[in-house]
Amino acid sequence: MVAGKLRRAMDRGAEGLYICAMTIGTWLHTRLFGRSVGTDADGNTYYETSRAVAGTRTRRWVIYAGAPEATKVPPEWHSWLHYTTDSPLPVAARRPWQRAHQANATGTEASYRPPGHDYSGGTRARATGDYEAWSPGS
Repeated sequence: MVAGKLRRAMDRGAEGLYICAMTIGTWLHTRLFGRSVGTDADGNTYYETSRAVAGTRTRRWVIYAGAPEATKVPPEWHSWLHYTTDSPLPVAARRPWQRAHQANATGTEASYRPPGHDYSGGTRARATGDYEAWSPGS
């Protein structure tokens, strides 16, 4: 597993090696000091330190399933990661009006594009008669 990651990182150059070293370091730290707390619907796994140090709170972190993207963390786990709650909020406690969590789609094909956007054809409806363009001296 580690050898495969290292080989793929070397193909990407210096940046790939840095990311690989960071990933291997996180993996090793998690193996030595982490205790699994749970997994969300997207497959992200959440950890905290297995031994508490006197005078400090336990450290908490997430290992992402796939590319590391902070917006993949659902609200119930976000509150736990940021010490707002002592345990993750149960998904069953969602209200009927609450939507399922979605990662930020900015910069992707799934992002919002208003009418008239270049990727949506580049044309938009003409302005109605209630608009009058400003011109100097009027």
